Amino acid sequence: MSKFKTDYSFWTKYKKFAGNEILLYVIMVVGIVSAIVIISYLQGK
Repeated sequence: MSKFKTDYSFWTKYKKFAGNEILLYVIMVVGIVSAIVIISYLQGK
């Protein structure tokens, strides 16, 4: 039972970390794309 509990806490922490990492990548990609769009829009004017 104790082994299961440690595995569960490990997976919970890993899943939380993976979620934060995915969120970080999404924010980074959105920021880069929006920056490219804004720069190209300003250069186009």
